[in-house]
Amino acid sequence: MPSQREIRLNAFDMNCVGHQSPGLWAHPRDRSWQYKDLEYWVDLARLLERGKFDGLFIADVLGVYDVFNGNGNGDAAIRQATQVPVNDPLALITPMALVTEHLGFGLTASLSFEHPYPFARRLSTLDHLTKGRVGWNIVTSYLESGARNIGYQAQTDHDARYDYADEYLDVVYKLLEGSWEDGAVLRDRERGIFSDPQKIHPINHQGNFFSVPGIHLCEPSPQRTPVLYQAGASSRGKQFAATHAECVFVAAPSKVLLKKTVADIRRRAAEAGRDPRSILIFNLQTAIVGETDREAQAKWQEYKSYVSYEGALALISGWTGIDFGQYRPDQVLKYLHTNAIQSAVEAFSTADPNRQWTVEALADWVGIGGFGPLLVGSAETVADELQSWVEETDVDGFNLAYAVTHETFRDVVELLIPELQKRGVFKQDYRQGTLREKLFGAGPRLTAPHPGADYRRGVRNDVGAKETAA
Repeated sequence: MPSQREIRLNAFDMNCVGHQSPGLWAHPRDRSWQYKDLEYWVDLARLLERGKFDGLFIADVLGVYDVFNGNGNGDAAIRQATQVPVNDPLALITPMALVTEHLGFGLTASLSFEHPYPFARRLSTLDHLTKGRVGWNIVTSYLESGARNIGYQAQTDHDARYDYADEYLDVVYKLLEGSWEDGAVLRDRERGIFSDPQKIHPINHQGNFFSVPGIHLCEPSPQRTPVLYQAGASSRGKQFAATHAECVFVAAPSKVLLKKTVADIRRRAAEAGRDPRSILIFNLQTAIVGETDREAQAKWQEYKSYVSYEGALALISGWTGIDFGQYRPDQVLKYLHTNAIQSAVEAFSTADPNRQWTVEALADWVGIGGFGPLLVGSAETVADELQSWVEETDVDGFNLAYAVTHETFRDVVELLIPELQKRGVFKQDYRQGTLREKLFGAGPRLTAPHPGADYRRGVRNDVGAKETAA
């Protein structure tokens, strides 16, 4: 019997052309080239809320995919609009929140290039304006081009970036959770006191990377700390997720690999003293849905004719750091002896062990929706597949990428979601409250044993477990 667990769904988009489907911007029904127009995002938000999506997960990257055809050469990415041009994601959220009531918004924001003091103010502002419907996807930037344009000679070492991230979160928790006590805002017109200074505290942070002596600039927002997402795939990244994340985004191409990844994250969460079921794990997936299997297959074949081979290799080269331009399309990956390529071969072989994984085959896989699996079929067929992924891997839900927008999402809303609802595995309506309340059914705030809850005043000895006011 298929799994009857509730399936969670986010839409996956980016403030750019085509996102993870390079070349599809040329499709006559694609609207992704309108990413710079507010109407594009308002229409998308309304559509997703109509379909009861949990949220819109907005990716971001600071830099150009310039590894393909020679390090520092961004021509292919520019030609194919491979995530360039790309606008800032933060400005999108407030207007989308204005036309929706329940849809959550996952903001991808790198902590590598912005100081936590002003960034914490951005988070609080968004949480206020959305009435608590914002999440933060915590990333450490990986593109060398981004680091160079900020003034660094090179990207910081991978593990060192997570040392930096740990302290960054330390500062953010102190500002959002510990600086302002509950009840600090009085709005007492008779006495002429808006806020009580005795209940607002400097955080006095002095660490290896940051010195932040003062108070948080914002009064407490509905969630204080937004829902925390994380997408690190490395061992250190998964450890960071197990410690901090409430939702984890992964991109496993097969059930075998996803099951292993999900189990690893839940094991690490338990070792960190957290309930492993308290973390929601989403896998990247793309669903091409039709009225029938035949219609969906025809749609897929139509979409495939627009995929840019050059754009796909620009993406893969940027993601892996390997210049795939140096290889022929028919070269078999398993005979290319580099550690990074062999890791990619190992991952994709779990998706199709009988396939001869050439450079061209890898580009073909990535061409629609990126590294995640592609599901093609009627609503019944795709619903069967999603339920089997949940049952066999223990994943909680999916971040759905698109081939053609908004068409891919409209097909999901109008065809797939009613089928999932009919089966009792997708919500009929939203819970009330903040994004955290909608996702987890509890209160709006971080709760113990999440480490962020320890920074709240009154947790221990009325000072805060992390000595915020020390």
